[in-house]
Amino acid sequence: MSGASAGMPYLPVSLRLQSEPVLVAGGGRVAARKVDLLRRSGARVTIVAPQLDGELQKLVASGELQHIAAPFQEPHLAGAVLVVAATHCDEVNAAIAAAARRQRIPVNVVDDAAASTFIFPAIIDRSPLIVAVSSNGEAPVLARRIREQFEALLPARLGALARFMGARRRSVQRALSFAARRAFWERVAGGTVGTRVLAGDETGAARAFARELRTSHLTSSPATGESGLGECYLIGAGPGDPDLLTVRALQLLQQADVILYDRLVSPGILERARRDAQRLYVGKHAGSHTSQEHINELLVRYARQGLRVARLKGGDPYIFGRGGEEADVLARAGIPFLVVPGITAALGAAASAGIPLTHRRLAQSVTFVTGHSVDQDTLDWCSLAGAHRTTVFYMGMGELPRIIEKLRAAGASRTLPAAVIERATLPDQRVVHGTLDTIAGLARKAAISPPALLIIGEVTAVLHADELAGSEDSLVDGALA
Repeated sequence: MSGASAGMPYLPVSLRLQSEPVLVAGGGRVAARKVDLLRRSGARVTIVAPQLDGELQKLVASGELQHIAAPFQEPHLAGAVLVVAATHCDEVNAAIAAAARRQRIPVNVVDDAAASTFIFPAIIDRSPLIVAVSSNGEAPVLARRIREQFEALLPARLGALARFMGARRRSVQRALSFAARRAFWERVAGGTVGTRVLAGDETGAARAFARELRTSHLTSSPATGESGLGECYLIGAGPGDPDLLTVRALQLLQQADVILYDRLVSPGILERARRDAQRLYVGKHAGSHTSQEHINELLVRYARQGLRVARLKGGDPYIFGRGGEEADVLARAGIPFLVVPGITAALGAAASAGIPLTHRRLAQSVTFVTGHSVDQDTLDWCSLAGAHRTTVFYMGMGELPRIIEKLRAAGASRTLPAAVIERATLPDQRVVHGTLDTIAGLARKAAISPPALLIIGEVTAVLHADELAGSEDSLVDGALA
C-alpha cells in the first residue's frame, strides 16, 4: 500500500469527447483557451457566463458555441460529461467544483489542481498522434517548457506518418505473423518509408512500403528499405552554432547509422547526433588525402549495406558544399537521398556580426563567391565592384590580398567598407571591420585564420560607423556570447 500511496496523483487518460456535451463556466480569455481545446477534440461546448469576450461572442454568433447568459447554477450541469471552471472568482470556481463532485462529473478548475478531479496536460498535437506532458499541477510552466522542447524535436508530419501506418495495419496483419509485425513496423517508422512520409513524398513511401512488405521475410535490418538499400541524407550543419541546426537536420542525425562530417562541423553539432552512430571524418584541407571521389564512394558503399548515411557538412550542402555532385552520384547509383538545407555561413556570420546583407538604401543584391575562383576567368569583377551590392567571399582568407587587388582594379573604392568574420556564430567569434584599403592589414594584425568570411559592401558599416571613424585598434570585436 505504501507503494500505491507514492504513485501517480493523476492517471493519464485520453477521453473521447466527439459530440459529447461539455460545460465551461467563464467568459474571459482563460475560458476561451479551454473552449478552443475542447472544440478541437470535437466536444459540443456550452459556456455559461453573464458576459463574453469578443472571441467567444464570435463563436456564439456563428453557432459554434452555445451560451447561457447567466451566473452559474447547479442545474446547468445537466447532461454534461465534463466541466471546466474558468471564472475570475475563486468562490464561484469552488462552488462549481463542489457541484460537479456531487454529481460525479469530472471537473477542472483552472490554476487550482487541488479543487480539480482532472487536469489539462501540455499537449503536442500531431493528430492522430498526441503527446501530453503533465506536472500533476505542480509546475505548469515547467510542463509547457518541456512541451516546447519536444515540439521542436517531433516532425511536423509525424501525424501523417501515423495515418499512413494506420491505413495499412490490416494489410500487415494479413501478411505477417504477430511475432513479425513489431520488427516490420520498426523498419517502416525508422527507415526509408518513414523518411519519405516525413518529407512529404507519400507516393514514394507507398512504393517503398509495398516492397518492404513483399520482402519482409528476407530482411531484418532496421534501415533497409527499397531494394535492400539504405539511404543518404545530405545535411547542412549551419555556420557552427549547434542551436542553428534545423529541426529536420537534428531529426535525421538522430536516426543516421553512419555520419560523414567535414572540418567545419563543430563538436557541439556532432554531440547532437545519435550516440552509437559511426562517425567518419572526411574533411578536405591542406595535407588531407580525403578526395571527393572517396567521399562519394563511401556514401554509395554504406547505403548499399542498407545503412542510413548522413553527409554532414558546414553551412548548406548546395552552397560551395559540393552537395550537387554528391546528389548526382547517388541518383546515378539509384540510392534514395534527401537534401536538408542549412543556414549557410554567409547568413549566420552576417546575422551574428550585425551585418544586414541587403539594405533598402545601401544594397539591393548580394552575391556569394568562392575564394578558390579568384584567379579564374569566371568572375565578373566589374559587377562585384559595383555600387549598391554586397559580396561575400567564402574560403577567401588565403586570397585576401588578391581579392582586394582585383576589386580595386575593377573600380571599387579604397574606402569601400569591408568586414572579416572568424568562426562565425561560435563563442570565440571575432569580427574585424575596415575598408578595402585597411582590411587585409587589420585581419593580419588580428591573426585571423580560417574558417572566416570576407564581406564587402556598405552594409558592413551600418552598425559600425563610429568605429570606422576611429582608430584601427578599435576595429576588432571580441568573442560574442
